Amino acid sequence: MFLLFEEAGKFMAGRVLSEAESSAQVELDSGKRVKVKAANYLLKFEKPAPAALLASAQAVSQSIELELAWEFSPEEEFGFADLAREYFSANATLEQQAGTLVRLFESPHYFRRAGKGRFRKAPADIIALALAAIEKKKQIALQTEQWVKDLSQGECPQPIRDQLYKILFKPDKNAPEYKAVVEASRATHLGPLELLIKAGAIDSPYQFHWRRFLLENFPKGTAFPKLEAPAIKDELPLSTARAFSIDDSATTEIDDALSVQGLGSGTVLLGIHIAAPGLAVLPGSPIDQLGRNRLSTVYMPGYKITMLPDDVVQAYTLMEGRDCPALSLYVTLDEATLEIKSSETKLERVHIGANLRHDQLDAVVTTDWLENPAFNHENDPQRLSHKREQLSFLHRLAKDLKAKREIVRGKPENFNRPDYNFRLVGNEGREPQGDEQVLISVRQRGAPLDLIVSEAMILANSTWGSWMAELGVPGIYRSQASMLPGVKVRMGTKALPHAGIGVKSYAWSSSPLRRYTDLVNQWQIIACARHGKTAALVAPFKPKDADLFSIISSFDSAYFAYNSYQNAIERFWTLKYVQQNGVTEIEATVFKENMVRADDLPLVLPVMGASGLPRGARVRVKLGDIDEVTLDIHGTVVERLDTVTETADAAQDDAEDDDEDAGAGPIAIAVDMSESEAETTAAASDNPAP
Repeated sequence: MFLLFEEAGKFMAGRVLSEAESSAQVELDSGKRVKVKAANYLLKFEKPAPAALLASAQAVSQSIELELAWEFSPEEEFGFADLAREYFSANATLEQQAGTLVRLFESPHYFRRAGKGRFRKAPADIIALALAAIEKKKQIALQTEQWVKDLSQGECPQPIRDQLYKILFKPDKNAPEYKAVVEASRATHLGPLELLIKAGAIDSPYQFHWRRFLLENFPKGTAFPKLEAPAIKDELPLSTARAFSIDDSATTEIDDALSVQGLGSGTVLLGIHIAAPGLAVLPGSPIDQLGRNRLSTVYMPGYKITMLPDDVVQAYTLMEGRDCPALSLYVTLDEATLEIKSSETKLERVHIGANLRHDQLDAVVTTDWLENPAFNHENDPQRLSHKREQLSFLHRLAKDLKAKREIVRGKPENFNRPDYNFRLVGNEGREPQGDEQVLISVRQRGAPLDLIVSEAMILANSTWGSWMAELGVPGIYRSQASMLPGVKVRMGTKALPHAGIGVKSYAWSSSPLRRYTDLVNQWQIIACARHGKTAALVAPFKPKDADLFSIISSFDSAYFAYNSYQNAIERFWTLKYVQQNGVTEIEATVFKENMVRADDLPLVLPVMGASGLPRGARVRVKLGDIDEVTLDIHGTVVERLDTVTETADAAQDDAEDDDEDAGAGPIAIAVDMSESEAETTAAASDNPAP
């Protein structure tokens, strides 16, 4: 006796060894013995052999016309043997019954399963939809096959070109476009990106990088909804200070300004004034949600994606000629010794007398001009002579603050390498297309105006950070336990030391229009200014607030992604500069095995011929081909340029810069406009490595 049965969606047949009321022991042709429940029995038969029956059933099933079988089937539930007798004859053979079972089972669009060997015919409209879907799937399979052929032959079909960035970076693995690329990649033994490059799918390398970044970080686009900036309703007193800001000409989000009062009296009052959107933009408001979604302004050569809409920024920016609401830190100093006697925080309006632009003034505000009253320049584009005394004092103070930080830090800040500024000719703030002429200029770190702003912002951020901690008000801090290799800067809610900067606590608070952490800290500082010792009870964020930890986590991820893109796109423009100017050779310095850093460009690249050369060795490198998509460039050392002694000195200088950019990537950090430019210079170890 043989038994045909269903097990886990498969039909099997074998010899019955024993049978009980509810099950049977069956031996399959393979020799395996299985226990079959009575509910799974389908047919009992004496002959043919199980294998022969299954083979015959498959052959018979293909002869059954589904449309005709559907017509013959009853409206109510039925068994497969019943339909076999309707379709073939009243004396349907065992093979015909088994064939009908197989055909019904494999045609769920015509017949729905209602139990073991039981079925019910599907409604006609459902069948029509199912057949259409089957035909569509067939056509998609044929189309996918054609796309695979096209890609393998070096041609990119338009539908794949349209889905290029999704396919590469956020694929729908069920999409035919993705499947075609995968199959073609297997067929050609090429990686997907290499395959698509060879097929001409990437028209613009710049757009490749840009659209990838947008897809990963701004999938809904960069446009803002229409929102009005809420007015600051506080009755704020007008300060007696006359402040001025120092920024790059392209900066529209002017967060900070400085003032100096009391020169010549022996006691000087330094004012550090920060734009105060936190007085009007409240936690949970629509504008707050925008800031929390973006978390920071994104900077890149020739363009930026702001954290807040421009109308909102202009409502709170420290624009010259206006009395601007500000969160001000006043520091009282001994004019002779520069000793800090006290500090006070105020909410007020401050008159902004000027927006100075350091890119126009670096050649004027030099160390000689600041320290020698008799030294003058022929060209002074913003007529700074009336601010010379204030700037001279601020420069003297900045050098003193820096020296004191270096004592805490344990070693001098020795950032010898320059910053590189990128300018796209004729771009004027429009979204770049990737074919603009690029100019790269060098700006040495530690210029006087940089140093002035840098030290003032570090003083404000460290002072406010300590003050919040004293009042028990949590904030968002950046800390670094030590300057040992591998010890990274971390964000948290506790006021811990920042070894890289040399301060006992450091809370970003000076860029609330450009960085969400600073806006959060501003809310907390405003609570401190208004309520003093009871601030912890009324501040928007309480100790151990889960929302604060969520903001830190989100900011860390976003800031890393934004900095990574900035570094990558700066490398793109550096390679474009090399192409546009026909640069074939560069002078460079070895900084680790087979890797060199260009002396006059923000470019790091692997080279051949540097094996065995010591760190700090200066070489001439012949450049190879450039790949603007992968941002790859290689070189070959053609000449050694220095002596052993010079190499030892250079290696020492380079080693002292390790805390600045340990693990440096493709290019050096250009001016990071997400902080005051000079603050980035002094706190370079606090920024992600490029």
